[in-house]
Amino acid sequence: MLKRTIYDEEHEIFRQTVRKWAEAEVFPHGEAWREQGCVSREAWKKAGDQGFLCMYADEEYGGLGLDDFRYDMILAEEINPREPGFFIALHNRIVGPYLHKMGTDEQKKRFLPGVISGDTVLAIAMTEPGTGSDLGAVKTRAVDMGDHWVLNGSKTFISNGKLAGLVVVAARTGDGHQIGLFLVEDGMEGFSRGRNLKKMGLASQDTAELFFDDVKVPKENVLGDPHEGFRAMMMNLAEERIMGALGFMARAEYAFDITMDYITERRAFGQPIGTFQNSRFKMASMRTELDAGWALTDHLVREHLQGQLSAEMAAEAKLFTSEVEGRVVDECVQLHGGAGYMDEYEISRLYSDARISRIYAGTSEIMREIIGRGLGLDERRRN
Repeated sequence: MLKRTIYDEEHEIFRQTVRKWAEAEVFPHGEAWREQGCVSREAWKKAGDQGFLCMYADEEYGGLGLDDFRYDMILAEEINPREPGFFIALHNRIVGPYLHKMGTDEQKKRFLPGVISGDTVLAIAMTEPGTGSDLGAVKTRAVDMGDHWVLNGSKTFISNGKLAGLVVVAARTGDGHQIGLFLVEDGMEGFSRGRNLKKMGLASQDTAELFFDDVKVPKENVLGDPHEGFRAMMMNLAEERIMGALGFMARAEYAFDITMDYITERRAFGQPIGTFQNSRFKMASMRTELDAGWALTDHLVREHLQGQLSAEMAAEAKLFTSEVEGRVVDECVQLHGGAGYMDEYEISRLYSDARISRIYAGTSEIMREIIGRGLGLDERRRN
């Protein structure tokens, strides 16, 4: 097994704190959350009480001023495998940075305290019924009315969609890639939510449709330049994809661990099934893939900590680790036999949950396109 060297002593102390908290406050509620289709608001507030939300935010807003990506990595590694529907990573590292990096002082004072305490859950609305990974095709539109903007359109597959008190909405403000990012608050007139979408996996994640019908968005709720949101989203996608890679690897590692336990205890023909050559070879192959995935991910985390993570390398990490997760959980189900098909066994849920990994945050096909273009194989450059 690969020895990871990405963490220091203080990180491992933090890991023990997170692990103890999750065992007491998160994992015991998993079944109830899956049945109700969302994580409880109380869990978000308890995460805030622990200081786990947007740790990088300045102390004046209630944050810790601790801008070290590795602490959020630990949250993902400890929580994602057993409760993947609790999207703290989305809140902390996908949506939160927009406020932290682009927000005005007034916006930070208004929104960050609730975001840090867990009273305000964050979501970002990019995907639409007619467009997914191609953000340049966004049809939701915002029109400048002088003292405010009017927002019209709809979004779908929005994570944290039912619980979110603040949504960063991507909307077209002009031609081409002119897109703005608008802070839409819960209760704004014309803003409504559709049903909590039923999914193959991630049953405790509230994923919803959002609708905007002549929503009046004050000028003070615009993030940055209202025509440069596309560039901001592209810059933030690299971190989103490396964070995704960490979650994929953590779930694959957990699937491997529980399968190791199962094949050691389960017997067939008078011996543990793990002692058969087929089981040994399967586990050996998975261990090799897992170690390769961790090595790539940790290397790119170091690049990210130095501000040098490229879009192409982030795409490689997202592509490779999501594919590894898919292969590992599939093999682990097989090694569980009929038990692997039963939802009472965790491996069954891990299998269902893993299927989205090759789709969200950019499909595997889009990742290959990004990587291929980075190699200079872009037909548009030939014209």
